[in-house]
Amino acid sequence: MPGPAASVPDVQPRVEPFAQGPNRPYVVRGREYTPVLADIPMRERGYASWYGRQFHGKRTASGEPYDMYAMTAAHPTMPIPSYARVRHPATGREVIVRINDRGPFHGNRIIDLSYMAALKLGVVHRGSALVEVERLTHDEIRAGTWRRAPGEPVQVASSPAERPSRAGGLEPVMASPTEALPGEGAAGAPAAPRSGGAAQQPGLGFWVQLGAFRQREGAQGFRQRVSSELEWLAPVLAVVEDAPVYRLQAGPYRSREEAAGIAERVREALRLVPVVVERR
Repeated sequence: MPGPAASVPDVQPRVEPFAQGPNRPYVVRGREYTPVLADIPMRERGYASWYGRQFHGKRTASGEPYDMYAMTAAHPTMPIPSYARVRHPATGREVIVRINDRGPFHGNRIIDLSYMAALKLGVVHRGSALVEVERLTHDEIRAGTWRRAPGEPVQVASSPAERPSRAGGLEPVMASPTEALPGEGAAGAPAAPRSGGAAQQPGLGFWVQLGAFRQREGAQGFRQRVSSELEWLAPVLAVVEDAPVYRLQAGPYRSREEAAGIAERVREALRLVPVVVERR
């Protein structure tokens, strides 16, 4: 085993072409996952787990052997290979990892860290921990802008027509269909219901954004999944075309407070962090 974890350096991000095989849609335990095929930011907040000796030397989704002492990680839908910053808010520790495998596929976990990455973050003895994950884009890697001081807040980009409202946590620029849990109850009705799978032009007001996808099929597939798990939200879900992405949003709602309440219910049910946006 290497020396103290603190002496093990993070990986140095570099621009790598996306692989073919591990970026195709796949099914695990009856659930379909559609990997992202675009070089876009992805930011999520959720639980990290780790995998170690029992997988050491076995083949990862990328075809590379798993090295429990390397700074790598598995993610259900990030392009392979990708580089990501993982931050443990409870301790302020951060690591940079290379995504070269798929997983995790259970519970509310969003990333599986290598043993060494988990050790550096202080996750090993806890088993799992709440983390913030930020994918580094090729443009950020080329320009070197991915470097930042530890603990510096992450800025979430938004389109000119949208103003994100932080309700705590880290909003996903690209929310992926990670493991979800069924929701309960009913919500107050917004102005008008939505139907159909085609991309739509949103009305004015406050919207709850659940995810953004490069392909319309990805947004529609996630819409179907959310609709099946949150029946009370299904009538107000809309796939909105906002080139070059398709956004899955719910609304419109009459006030920011109402939209924030819906966003909180979605967060608790699906274990993702929606964004409240306003269109005027």
